[in-house]
Amino acid sequence: MQEQINKLDFRGKNIYVGIDVHKLSWVVTIVLDHITHKTFSQEPCAKTLGDYLRRNFPRGNYYSAYEAGFTGFSTHRQLEKEGIVNIVVNPSDIPTTDKDKRQKEDKRDSRKIAYSLKQDLLTGIHVPSKEIEELRSLLKCRTTLVKEITRYKNRIKSLLFQYGLTIPSNYSTGSKHFSKAYINWLEGIKFDTATGNLTLENHLTTTTTLRRQLLKMNREIRKIYRSPAYQELVNLLTSIPGIGGYTAIVFIAFIEDMGRFSSLDELCSYVGLIPSTNSSGENEKAGKITMRSNKVLRGLIIESAWVAARRDSALTMSYQTLCERMKPSKAIIRIAKKLLSRMRYVWNKNEKYEYAIVA
Repeated sequence: MQEQINKLDFRGKNIYVGIDVHKLSWVVTIVLDHITHKTFSQEPCAKTLGDYLRRNFPRGNYYSAYEAGFTGFSTHRQLEKEGIVNIVVNPSDIPTTDKDKRQKEDKRDSRKIAYSLKQDLLTGIHVPSKEIEELRSLLKCRTTLVKEITRYKNRIKSLLFQYGLTIPSNYSTGSKHFSKAYINWLEGIKFDTATGNLTLENHLTTTTTLRRQLLKMNREIRKIYRSPAYQELVNLLTSIPGIGGYTAIVFIAFIEDMGRFSSLDELCSYVGLIPSTNSSGENEKAGKITMRSNKVLRGLIIESAWVAARRDSALTMSYQTLCERMKPSKAIIRIAKKLLSRMRYVWNKNEKYEYAIVA
């Protein structure tokens, strides 16, 4: 029996592996060109899978895929280290039947990934470098922090309204930006009971602490985009009206390599500035912009488009013309696309933006 095993040689044969990744286990399906090997559960370890493949399919060509999820790209790097050619797939891109949706289970998901991989129906998403992935984490942390600060500000305002306290008109702006004078006014408020005072004090202390953390984080992010590693590209992008240092570093972190987009349409699709479509026969209808997007980049580019429409004469003229035939909310999407076009151009050409050139 040992002699027979030693003669196993899968050289030139492709072995396809679909992995449904979970925290405590992986559900794995192994498929060959003309047969399904089996579906099984194993510990969440790339080395364990690599050892299994080398033991049962020695010298074969190993290919695997799994859905993007909570493990980020660490699983991808571990699989690649084991000699397995892996791709990370957007869950929405995996062919799925109505039956799969109604009878979802780990084994079915694993088989679906393996069969789709074998039939070359899957396209992997971009895998960033570890440095860029960690930069993304910092930027996402900042976004979460900003949201938390907004929540606590709203809780303070809600508490004031609940007890009939009106914010003085000279602090109405401060309630958004939390000026020192506004904070002093809040600290001077006294409720009828100690519990009411403690509630306001807790909200105010938490808000102040979070704002200090945000200030520290903003300083660190500024240091990053002014560092030699990013400064040149940041300077190119910030030469475009409407694009600031923070917006530039966020785009660098999430795009990393502009060359992976062969056209402006592909870039717009990634960001989420293309319309949804419904086409049947001779009838074709374009709807609102697609729900599928990079929410961070889409929000930033639209925000930047409003600034650019005021600062760049060419975009001001374009926006005015567009508003004559569509709503401002739709017109600004067109301006955002033009802004993306400018960013792609200066990034690829390594040239600063020439101000007020008509797009």
